[in-house]
Amino acid sequence: MKIYLTAIIRSKPEYREEVKTLLENMVRHSRQEAACLQYDLHRGIDDPELFTFYEIWESAEALDRHNAQPYIQAFARIADVQLQEAPAIYKTTIIQQ
Repeated sequence: MKIYLTAIIRSKPEYREEVKTLLENMVRHSRQEAACLQYDLHRGIDDPELFTFYEIWESAEALDRHNAQPYIQAFARIADVQLQEAPAIYKTTIIQQ
């Protein structure tokens, strides 16, 4: 079953560009993963500290493998210092009509 994931991330203002660079690196690497079907990064128009990921993964197991990657772990290590709050992660499935 495919996993559709939305992640909402808020950087601290003083770390905005560092966080953006790290997130862009995650995009480059994540899109190389075989089980990654979509991995898009968005930035808030009215809030430059707001970043949103929209991801689609082949399965929950594929997402678990993704989360174990070094570039994802590197992001986790800076979260306490450089983010305003813990990322909000929403895993969903699509509703077919």
